[in-house]
Amino acid sequence: MLIYQVICIFLLVWKTMAQNQPDGREEKDRNSTALKDLLSRIDLEELMKKDEPPLQFPKTLEEFEYSFNEKGQLRHTKTGEPYVFNYHEDMHRWNQKRYEALGEIITHCVYELLEKECHLKKVYLPVDATEDEPKSFIFMSEDATTNPDKLMILIHGNGVVRVGQWARRLIINEDLDSGTQIPFIKRAMDEGYGVIVLNTNENYIEVEQLQKHMQSPTNDIDEPVEKKEKKDDSQKETKKQRDVYEKYRNPQKEKEPKHIPIRDNSTPEEHALYVWDHFISRSSAKNVVFVAHSYGGLVFLELMIQREAEVKNKVISVALTDSVHNVWHQEAGKSVLDWMQEHCRNWVSSSEPLDTPVEFMLPDCPRVSAGTERHELTSWKSFNSIIKYFTQALEAQNTETKSKPTVITRSSNRKKSEEL
Repeated sequence: MLIYQVICIFLLVWKTMAQNQPDGREEKDRNSTALKDLLSRIDLEELMKKDEPPLQFPKTLEEFEYSFNEKGQLRHTKTGEPYVFNYHEDMHRWNQKRYEALGEIITHCVYELLEKECHLKKVYLPVDATEDEPKSFIFMSEDATTNPDKLMILIHGNGVVRVGQWARRLIINEDLDSGTQIPFIKRAMDEGYGVIVLNTNENYIEVEQLQKHMQSPTNDIDEPVEKKEKKDDSQKETKKQRDVYEKYRNPQKEKEPKHIPIRDNSTPEEHALYVWDHFISRSSAKNVVFVAHSYGGLVFLELMIQREAEVKNKVISVALTDSVHNVWHQEAGKSVLDWMQEHCRNWVSSSEPLDTPVEFMLPDCPRVSAGTERHELTSWKSFNSIIKYFTQALEAQNTETKSKPTVITRSSNRKKSEEL
């Protein structure tokens, strides 16, 4: 707060001096000297004595003193209160780091729930990865590739979310049902679906490395002694100011990570293609459905463009939730657009009641209201409508299959004669 006040005073003085700037060179120099004198009186080192605590946070939910209650809500184990972001006042950066540390723990908690409550198995990618190679992973049901009838694929959005999540914010501030994909997984398995849950944001591993600052090259040109001494003093002052600024910007000398990409899974789009080629396209299911949220909708459309014939052959229905896909920018052809009109529906954030048609200019797929104006809640709010939408698509598919006439061939007649 003190730093903020000093900055405000500095800006006010600067503005006043700029408005009253005289024409004379001497007066300008005098004002400049006065401003430097004012700044020299501000002891930045003194302002920064209030350093933030170390960026060391608990490693487990228990150490954070939080747990999920019977309603799936995150609550403090002693006070019963929801999560408090502003643990330390006037330390937004530290509070944000603490929130991110909790988020990483939440991510692993969701992994455990996928295995223990949903009975999914973790499958590492690439499937032929060596022991030391960077790996990603997905979760799938035991019958994901062998279920002969139907298969549900779940794709989250972009950002910090990982497999099994719709929104980390919802998990922390609302509950597990709204923030995770677990309700979709359980309902799908209860209705006889196989399930595959994609992990489109797990594209690289991080290796920590110390931040390296660029150093200005030395100048070996001969200079007069007085000029060189003056230059050295100036460089020392500049370095001191830079160090003070760096102490404020990054007081704990954090390490900057180096990203090592995961083979064939280095982007969300690449990951989806890999899972399609190695699992979904090889599955026994005749009826495949997708649920894709936000950027996941863009990922599905890219998959559709890259594997159009295969997708049309296996996928019967796609539920998008506030998808950010764009058929023009992604250059989707007419055949893709026609298929999307018939087989896709996008539940978008809107103030209108759930399932109310929403107009949109792009000619891709019908849009209806998700019954909420909050982007991250669209998947949860449209949950029952999506399940109903898939049920109707399956019924229509079964009706179409039964109505197809049986083609009688000579070989079939010969087999019947042989049987008689």
